[in-house]
Amino acid sequence: MKILTVLTYYRPHTSGLTIYAERLAKAFARRGHQVTVMTTQYDPSLPREEMMDGVKVIRVPVAFRISKGVIAPTFGFVATKLVWQHDFVQMHLPQFDAPGVALRGRLFGKPAILTYHCDLQLPTGFFNRLVNTVVDFQNNMAGLLANHIVTYTRDYADHSPYLSRYASKLTPILPPVEMPDPRPGAVEAFAQEHRTREQRPVIGMVTRFASEKGVEVLLDALPIILKKYPNAQVLYAGQHLNVMGEQAYFDRLYPKIREYEQSGHWTFLGNLSPVELSAVYPNLDVLTVPSLNSTEAFGLVQIEAMMNGVPCVPSALPGVRQPVSMHGMGRVAKIGDPVSLAESILEVLGEPQKFKGDIESIRKSYDPDSIAQEYEKLFERLKGKSAG
Repeated sequence: MKILTVLTYYRPHTSGLTIYAERLAKAFARRGHQVTVMTTQYDPSLPREEMMDGVKVIRVPVAFRISKGVIAPTFGFVATKLVWQHDFVQMHLPQFDAPGVALRGRLFGKPAILTYHCDLQLPTGFFNRLVNTVVDFQNNMAGLLANHIVTYTRDYADHSPYLSRYASKLTPILPPVEMPDPRPGAVEAFAQEHRTREQRPVIGMVTRFASEKGVEVLLDALPIILKKYPNAQVLYAGQHLNVMGEQAYFDRLYPKIREYEQSGHWTFLGNLSPVELSAVYPNLDVLTVPSLNSTEAFGLVQIEAMMNGVPCVPSALPGVRQPVSMHGMGRVAKIGDPVSLAESILEVLGEPQKFKGDIESIRKSYDPDSIAQEYEKLFERLKGKSAG
C-alpha cells in the first residue's frame, strides 16, 4: 500500500500526537508499505524533504502562525499531488487543513481516514474563542468528508461532542506505544544523580508544560503528600521552557515550583528522548496525569509507565481514565481536585502490591505492529466498500 499521513506537526516536534504518528508511520514502513508524511516546516531550519526511519517526510513552508496553528499557503497544492499518488490518506486531527485533504481523497477515490486525538480547547479569551470556532468548523467538515474516523477508546468517543456526531463511521483502535531498552547502567546512573533510592517516593509527570495538563493540581496536592512522605520528590520530564502559547501559564506557576526546586522536592528533567525516558520510568513510584480537559484523550505516558511496572494516577477525564480501568494499575482522581489527587497517590504508594499488572499483555496490546495491522484491516474494508 501507498499510505499518505497528513498532520500539522511531525518530528522533531514532541507531543502525544506526533509520537503516535511517528510510531504508526514507522510500523507501516516496517511492514512493507510505502509511507509519506506530509507536514509543515514549522521550524525553517528543518529540511523540506528527508527520509526518517524508512518514512519519506515532506514539509510545506509556513507563512505565519495563528495561536498554536500555522498557515502554509501551498499546503493544498502539495496535497493535491500527494493524495493522487497514494492509495490511502490518513490524517491526524485537530488539523486546520484536514477538510481540503479529505475532499481531495473523495475526488480522487482515495479512502480518507481521520485519527482523532482530542478535542481542542484553547484558553479563554476572544481570539482563542474565534480560533476554537474555526477549528471546530474545519474538524466537522473533515468528519463529513472522511470515509472513516479512528479514536483511541469508546469511552472518549461517547463523551466527545465531535465524535458522537459520527458514530456510524467510528472505530476505536488503541494507540501505538513502545519503549526502547535503557542504555546499560543508565537506570542506576539516573538513580544516583537524582537520589531516587534515598529521596522517596518519586512522583513522575511526563508531558510538556501546558495549561490543560493540570500542573497546578499536583502543586496543590504536594503539601498533603509531603505531610506523610517528607522526602517525596517530583520528577518532571518534558519541555517546560518556551512552550508555544504557554509562557503566561509557566510564569504564573513557577514561583511556587521554584520553592519546591530549592527544597529538593521538584526537578525539571527537560525534554527527553525515548531512550532517556526509559531510564526514568524504573525510578518512579507512581506517574500522575492530572489533566483538566478533553484536549487529553488517553495519556500515552501511562502505558509507557505501566510497561515499566509503574502504577498511574490520572484524572477522571473520559479516555484518560481508561488505561487504569483496563489494566488495574493505579487509581483515578477527580478532575481538578488536589485533595483527591493526593489521596489517590497516597493510596497507590501505600499499597503498591495492589496495583501490579500484566506487563507482557500490556506490551502486546499496544505494540505498534499490532496497531498497524488494525489500521490495515480498516483500509481493506474501506477499499472493498469503494470497489463495491
